[in-house]
Amino acid sequence: MIRSHILICGGTGCTSSKSMEIAAALEKEIAAQGLADEVQVVRTGCFGLCALGPIMIVYPEGSFYNMVTLDDVPEIVSEHILKGRPVERLIYKPHSAAEEAEMKEAGIKHATSLSETPFYAKQKRVALKNCGVINPENIDEYIGVGGYQALGKVLTEMTPEEVIDVVSASGLRGRGGAGFPTGRKWSLARNIVKDADQKYVCCNADEGDPGAFMDRSVLEGDPHAVIEAMAIAGYAIGATQGYVYVRAEYPIAVHRLQIAINQAREYNLLGKDIFGTGFDFDIDIRLGAGAFVCGEETALMTSIEGHRGEPRPRPPFPAEKGLFQKPSVLNNVETYANIPQIILNGPEWFASMGTEKSKGTKVFALGGKITNTGLVEVPMGTTLRTIIEEIGGGIPNGKKFKAAQTGGPSGGCIPAEHLDVPIDYDNLIGIGSMMGSGGLIVMDEDNCMVDIAKFFLEFTVDESCGKCTPCRVGTKRLLELLTKITEGKGTMEDLENMEKLCYYIKENALCGLGQTAPNPVLSTLRYFRDEYIAHIKDKTCPAGVCKKLVRYEITDACKGCTKCARNCPVGAISGKIKELHVIDQDKCIKCGVCLDNCAFKAIVKK
Repeated sequence: MIRSHILICGGTGCTSSKSMEIAAALEKEIAAQGLADEVQVVRTGCFGLCALGPIMIVYPEGSFYNMVTLDDVPEIVSEHILKGRPVERLIYKPHSAAEEAEMKEAGIKHATSLSETPFYAKQKRVALKNCGVINPENIDEYIGVGGYQALGKVLTEMTPEEVIDVVSASGLRGRGGAGFPTGRKWSLARNIVKDADQKYVCCNADEGDPGAFMDRSVLEGDPHAVIEAMAIAGYAIGATQGYVYVRAEYPIAVHRLQIAINQAREYNLLGKDIFGTGFDFDIDIRLGAGAFVCGEETALMTSIEGHRGEPRPRPPFPAEKGLFQKPSVLNNVETYANIPQIILNGPEWFASMGTEKSKGTKVFALGGKITNTGLVEVPMGTTLRTIIEEIGGGIPNGKKFKAAQTGGPSGGCIPAEHLDVPIDYDNLIGIGSMMGSGGLIVMDEDNCMVDIAKFFLEFTVDESCGKCTPCRVGTKRLLELLTKITEGKGTMEDLENMEKLCYYIKENALCGLGQTAPNPVLSTLRYFRDEYIAHIKDKTCPAGVCKKLVRYEITDACKGCTKCARNCPVGAISGKIKELHVIDQDKCIKCGVCLDNCAFKAIVKK
């Protein structure tokens, strides 16, 4: 009889830190102690707190271990599993002053369960409900937590129209970008062309935003939820075939998704006559090559068809002519992950969370200058301050918060003045950003906002498919102007022209990629115009990031140790031993090696 379960994260982040080798070592050590029949090691999906991986939880105690290594395995087994004494040094401890104060107020010295950590206490896990809880490669575990009950209910108790009504009443909006109402999308796909001989259900798992890994983690930790939801969508719109379009750079997600599809077919939860109801539905995987534009629905469908991933003019919309010119519905992974729970718990349950126009929860990939990087799921309407300071643990190294970038290359930068704005679709658009798929990158005082805008625009230029002139040419001209400014060669006229070009691209580009490409530029111009002006008029980068505007100088504090000269990669520093050294500004490549090597703090960055 199993008396103890050891859950260990099998997401991409922890796997890269050898979590699967740790799991194997645990099983070996447990067997050596004669406990193989009493203790079970479970490889789960992502727990969310990626900054502290590999993560391990021992049940029934709920002991929450983090940053576990292979060397820790013998001690965990001998002390905790054999003697019942948790290994204190590995148990979660606060990683910031804010977390420490919060746990102290709650009377918690060391967190012995997830709910005792500030990172998890403020979250509401719906889409991530099963991630880190079940083995994603075992369909029986998914069924054991209520899996496929929603599909059974839909097929045996509800009409397709009733399913659509429930999804509509829940207020669920698409979690992949613009937030289009999911129920309305399904209704259009069902009703626009009722007599179609074939319809399709597609899942967007391309997830091309820099820093985003929400969909990947759901597929790695709970793939059956997406399969079940796609089958429900198929029943609702009258489709018999589904496709999951997932980027090939997600090997673990692809592997587990294929295992889940095979298991669902074996259990007759995909295929012919599901639940004996006469409903047929199957799913296949299509791999993407990492093109950002294939996150746009028509480009994605064009790619599935075997063509170059380019967007198509709309109308007609996919609900009328989508994949293979047949009526189709497309939602992203996170959107589908909510569907089974909405069906089982009712639309009122889902609508009770969030705000008036943005119901439910939202998953964010929290990254950048933040203590707790990882996956966060919070009710819509949660403030940015709560996410960054309370869940994220604040900005490390005593630095000040400067901005948060949401929505990836299509989004914008949110300054400190909007930290207390409730995050939902409409509020983010109102302050010059957008929800996007859920990437949330935090920046501190050391970030240059002009450089940030340039970074995202470089990405967009590289990812443009080139089909329309406003995106193909316009974004390149925009990048040229930005580059000119970061090199100290810009003029105020350039700033004016850049703003005009931004609006031209937004109004004339063919698809969402081009239409939203100027957003990072417009939002930084809106909130950080003073930095642009400093680059143009003062020829300085206030954050000291833009290399062409940075200058390294040696002060009188120099002791003439020669270490800076010996380490300079281009020989730009000269001087005799025990005498003041000098940097040749014409040779200096602004690499900062001299600053890093000076033991006397005699080198300054201006």
